Amino acid sequence: MTRVIHTGDTHIGYRQYHRDERRADFLAAFERVIDDAIADGVDAVVHAGDLFHDRRPDLVDLLGTLDALRTLADAGIPFLAIVGNHEGTRSDQWLDLYERLGLATRLDASGTEVGEVCFYGQDHVPESRRDDLSYAFEPAESEYAVLVSHGLFEPFAHANWDTEELLSRSTVEFDALLLGDNHVPGRQRVGETWVTYPGSTERASASEEDDRGYNLVTFDDGSSGDESDDRATGEGVRIARRGIETRSFVFCDVDLGEGEGLDRVLEQVGQHDVEDAVVIVRVEGQGEPVTPAEVERYASERGALVARMYDRREDDSGTEIDVSFADPDEAVRERVREMGLSPVASAVDETVRASKLADSTVRDAVAETVRERLDDLDEFEGMDESTAEEGANAGTGADPVSGAEDDPASEASGSREATGTVDGGRADGRDGAPTTVGRSEAEAASDGGEEGESGETESSDGDDQRSMEEYL
Repeated sequence: MTRVIHTGDTHIGYRQYHRDERRADFLAAFERVIDDAIADGVDAVVHAGDLFHDRRPDLVDLLGTLDALRTLADAGIPFLAIVGNHEGTRSDQWLDLYERLGLATRLDASGTEVGEVCFYGQDHVPESRRDDLSYAFEPAESEYAVLVSHGLFEPFAHANWDTEELLSRSTVEFDALLLGDNHVPGRQRVGETWVTYPGSTERASASEEDDRGYNLVTFDDGSSGDESDDRATGEGVRIARRGIETRSFVFCDVDLGEGEGLDRVLEQVGQHDVEDAVVIVRVEGQGEPVTPAEVERYASERGALVARMYDRREDDSGTEIDVSFADPDEAVRERVREMGLSPVASAVDETVRASKLADSTVRDAVAETVRERLDDLDEFEGMDESTAEEGANAGTGADPVSGAEDDPASEASGSREATGTVDGGRADGRDGAPTTVGRSEAEAASDGGEEGESGETESSDGDDQRSMEEYL
């Protein structure tokens, strides 16, 4: 019997609502998963991408993650992972750093065996580059075969990846797909294969109301002894969902009647314990205009860490109102999504508006970003409306009008880079026979982190690339 924790979309480093407390919450959630893995004595922790929220994680996030992975390694539990769209860079990945330190294994097409299971990896691949995928994986003698990948797969909401095509074209017959990117947990059977998302470990947007958690996946043709009622089973693969404790989110929905307004909203908020919580107030119905700032101030005075109000009522023209004056950055991000920028324009926007480059280097970084893409004119073509909407919602599982707060700058940057398995190999070109975890630190350092196929380093990645080289 082999048991693994399947997690993903930890988004470590996300300073949600511009609060350091929320940034700490995302790391703490990941640490709870690691603690559970050690307490349960699982055979591995499998991470399905977006370990970090940003491709330039700060030192505090890198070190916090390193400490958690070292604790896991000290317990003799391997950490198997792939690269998601939020964290992907154009050459060495941050995951490669941890692999070289002997703290992680970056999964690829060659496979990594743990017990009776061979785990394969496919990093996030933008939709525009999936035609290059061959789905060629190295067969293994293991009883079970599992693919770990990152993207929006059918039959789940907002899907843009054909799961049946992947399974039919793959050179390995997979018993399960352990996925990341969709923050809503779910599991379905596609043919004889389980396809499952664990959901995010912290709420990355106001649309993620359900409790956060991870999957416990057991591979065994006999009884696992799992007492959980929330499980799926079939063909020797059992999937049970487990919740973890996270910061409290208070969702207060107020349906105003005619003549009702601010007092009614405050009354409803006052019925909740908001101490140290993130408070989301959603106003619907009729009634008088309500100023978000007054509601948010009231919740903050009652001890809320963060308060946001969204007015979802319709005006006389029938147009939905969804306003929060407390977060102007979200309004800017929403406008960028609506513009349907080309990959190059998205890269320039990310460099100028959202990157951590010093002002004095931005001009050169933008010039280099454009220069690198002159040979690929497709990079200069804008997205149509439907593609822009998909990009806005990717990674959240959210409805297009849900008010999700994921950072589209990171989303856009990830969509420009094919960090996945192309032509059956990894983006860094590494290939070979299946490996077995438990290698020495020297072995891990000798076969990980080669340069990407393109051999290029994007200028706007310069800071994180130099920082990575310093760590290595």
